[in-house]
Order: sequence, then structure tokens, then C-alpha cells
Amino acid sequence: MTSKPFAGWDKPDLDLSGADWQSSSRGAGDVQIAFVEGFIAMRNSERPESPSLIFAPDEWRKFVLGARGGEFDLT
Repeated sequence: MTSKPFAGWDKPDLDLSGADWQSSSRGAGDVQIAFVEGFIAMRNSERPESPSLIFAPDEWRKFVLGARGGEFDLT
């Protein structure tokens, strides 16, 4: 089955099979990241076979700054 990219999706189809996935330094949380071909991939560490989110460096910076500022705090 071949999947079609989402409209407006301008990310490359990265080969993540050999990616060096890293967890947070505190070991907390359920996500891992990997730096691949100039992009940042993020996946659910409990379901590594599920699709990964792909960020361009500028998008990653905005995401991290937003997370640090509480933008995604749901509590």
C-alpha cells in the first residue's frame, strides 16, 4: 500500500531505519528524537513502528520554544 502525503506536506520521505533515536536526558516522557539528513524526527517511544513527525530546523526551534513556554500544557 502506498500512502499519499498530506496536502501541503513538503517534508522528504526520510529513511529512519538506521536513525540514532535519543530519549530525553531525564528519561522522562514517551518521545524520542533523531537527527536525519538535516531534519528532526520525533516518535512515540512506546510505539516506535507508528509514524514519526518530521520537523525542519526552524519548525523544531518554534516547537521547542512553545513547549518550554507552556504552549502545549494541557493540565
